[in-house]
Amino acid sequence: MELPVLNTSGEDTGKKAQLNDQIFGIEPNDHAIYLDVKHYMAAKRRGTHKAKERGEITGSTRKIKRQKGTGTARAGSIKNPIYRGGGRVFGPRPRDYDFKLNRKVKKLARRSALSYKAKDQAVKIMESFDLEQPKTRNFVEVRKKLGVGDQKLLMVLDKPNQNLYRSARNIPDVRLVAVDQLNTYDILNAKAVIFFEGSLETLEKHLSA
Repeated sequence: MELPVLNTSGEDTGKKAQLNDQIFGIEPNDHAIYLDVKHYMAAKRRGTHKAKERGEITGSTRKIKRQKGTGTARAGSIKNPIYRGGGRVFGPRPRDYDFKLNRKVKKLARRSALSYKAKDQAVKIMESFDLEQPKTRNFVEVRKKLGVGDQKLLMVLDKPNQNLYRSARNIPDVRLVAVDQLNTYDILNAKAVIFFEGSLETLEKHLSA
């Protein structure tokens, strides 16, 4: 697949970028995508939830009523889970939700997500550029000229760029990532994916089978 390389004005520079069919043209594997997105979301969970069980509740340990003759069920502690304010039975405890996912499955998922975007014509290539100073206004102008002003945008940089990061961080539907930080969730969550020209070679190295 061949795409034109655009400049910051959204104009064709006359150069062409060749997209690797092994990355942008495969038959997508939906199950691999599901596993990789699940892995990404699970790793983001803090897992700090905690409910107190009866052994952790502060309260008296005396028997609250006599064993027999009351006509009701026997009860030995005010911390019993059946009472208001008592401990919870099998409540949540701190845990790690992360799980192992094979590297080949992750690569397959990202290639599948990129193939979906390429099929939907949601991938664009542009020249690498930098802003003289971090200004959100300047980044918004570039975004409009590229024709993605009202879309969720994922921009994949060839290298870290502080001016661009700072210019885009206040825009809620724009995400900038270095090519080695690209993940399946961000690809699928974006309506348009823009690659810097220099990032394609690195992308092939990271996602080669």
